[in-house]
Amino acid sequence: VQLQASGGGLVQAGGSLRVSCAKASGRIFSSAVMAWFRQAPGQEREFVAAVGWGTGRTYYADSVEGRFTISRDTARNTVYLRMNSVKPEDTAVYYCARGQEPFREARRYNYWGQGTKVTVSS
Repeated sequence: VQLQASGGGLVQAGGSLRVSCAKASGRIFSSAVMAWFRQAPGQEREFVAAVGWGTGRTYYADSVEGRFTISRDTARNTVYLRMNSVKPEDTAVYYCARGQEPFREARRYNYWGQGTKVTVSS
């Protein structure tokens, strides 16, 4: 499973950014869950959001609820994370992952993208 994340960059606090993660080849099965995690320097990888590929049901960390939106395009095998009202503490490398359940522990996911860096300036 090859996942390719993109769309990171520099954004000012209060601004918006969208990151994407595409499966390089083949389709994502409807039973799968696609998730976003992030990892700031010196910190553990933390759950951000997840979406059931077949159901479209979404899950969010408390820290991003109401500001971030996860969505999917099943035809393009792509998952998105729209980040609004970003804060400096959202600065991290954002990783996409594929799993079987909307777990919030990174160790529960077997397939990962390479990460895309998001920097929020104050």
